[in-house]
Amino acid sequence: MKKLFITFLLAGTGLLANAQPPAGDAKPGEWYGEKVSTDNALSIKDVAAKLNGGSPDFEDVKVTGKVVEVCPKKGCWVKLELDNGQAAMVKMKDYGFFLPLAAKGKTVVIDGSVKMKTTSVAELKHYAEDAKKSQEEIDAITKPEKEVRIMAKGIVVVE
Repeated sequence: MKKLFITFLLAGTGLLANAQPPAGDAKPGEWYGEKVSTDNALSIKDVAAKLNGGSPDFEDVKVTGKVVEVCPKKGCWVKLELDNGQAAMVKMKDYGFFLPLAAKGKTVVIDGSVKMKTTSVAELKHYAEDAKKSQEEIDAITKPEKEVRIMAKGIVVVE
């Protein structure tokens, strides 16, 4: 019995260590996390411009944008396209849901909060590792960055 328990424990640990993003095609209408209505969604580019202009944080807002990157490790974060090659970082509330890699290139509506955040070097390096960047690219990260951060309660694919 003890051997059986240890075998299951090791197998379970191995499965957790090899976590992958959820499977799926991220088709229009599919949602992740809390169910989201697309009504009254604002462009993430417009919201980011307001934040950069000194506007206060947006609590409980719906934003729409194009997904340019999905965490290849677990699907636990995504980036939305902004102007000038910038991207808004989207994290899932309470680490409660993930997006499939197929969400890359899709337009989504996100229900959550949006704010400006200074992201530490350690956190930036962690995201670079998740994104499977080269060690040279990771080592080149030497200073914190100010970024648009979205905490998502739910995400729906719209196109």
